[in-house]
Amino acid sequence: MSRLSEFLSPESLWGRLDDPSENAGYEEHPARKGFFTDTSVCIGCKACEVACKEWNQVPDDGYLLTGMSYDNTQQLGASTWRHVAFIEQPVGAPSTGAPPTDLGMPGSKPPGWEREVTLGEDLVDGDPQGAASGDSGVRWLMSSDVCKHCTHAACLDVCPTGSLFRTEFGTVVVQEDICNGCGYCVPACPYGVIDQRKDDGRAFKCTLCYDRLKEGQTPACAQACPTESIQFGDLDELRERAAARVEQLHDQGVDVARLYGADPDDGVGGDGAFFLLLDEPEVYGLPPDPVVTTRDLGSMWRHVGAGALALAGLGAASFLGRRR
Repeated sequence: MSRLSEFLSPESLWGRLDDPSENAGYEEHPARKGFFTDTSVCIGCKACEVACKEWNQVPDDGYLLTGMSYDNTQQLGASTWRHVAFIEQPVGAPSTGAPPTDLGMPGSKPPGWEREVTLGEDLVDGDPQGAASGDSGVRWLMSSDVCKHCTHAACLDVCPTGSLFRTEFGTVVVQEDICNGCGYCVPACPYGVIDQRKDDGRAFKCTLCYDRLKEGQTPACAQACPTESIQFGDLDELRERAAARVEQLHDQGVDVARLYGADPDDGVGGDGAFFLLLDEPEVYGLPPDPVVTTRDLGSMWRHVGAGALALAGLGAASFLGRRR
């Protein structure tokens, strides 16, 4: 589990990296695993949150209602490794570009809206996640967020104890018994995923159920998802499946569908957990163009080294000048 070899590799901090496990020192390893979350079929049941907490023995996060949403967990954190976001939008808002779904309730479909699209096996009206209430119309965007298990993981680069390491499956895991609570990983994450628990300061996040993966099992959240919104498997196969799903939605008139985190040439080298979104990333609380925060470490150290050599040279020249 060579974190050091990953840190020293010229490809570890930046650039396209197709096999992070090999880069981390695993000569023989299984295919890279990951999540594809199709938000267009998420129903907001939070079964993934519950399954994650039960399997990983994650403590409760307070059960505090914010008064602003049906979502009580608010965001990912040290005690929330899966977070189902509830985003309420009025139909016709500039960012939505989609009408509501007819749920069979009086007044649930705005007058004049007649277009129908096919989503999977079902025939519904308009937006796959749209839901209207009253004459005004409201749609819900729901998405189960999780650690992205980045190809270029800045949290790995800054961890001084080796608590964070790359697994043979290409995922990133925190070893809680080695974490010293320094917190360097928290600001290093471009997604704001990793967090420290207030009682002891140690960092925690999704492990992609590393213990289950080693036994050939599906992660708990994907196992519990009733709509297969969370799909688990080989990352390359998931990317192909996701691209086909986007094409299917586009053919059905859902032009707002797009992938987030699936591009291996993006600022983090692609994510091990990526998403199909029905709006801009910012609407879901995701950064539009994430970049690994340690991308410039290599050049910074080179500049520091060059400066140190220059200072040493000046010191030597001054010393020799005095002797003369």
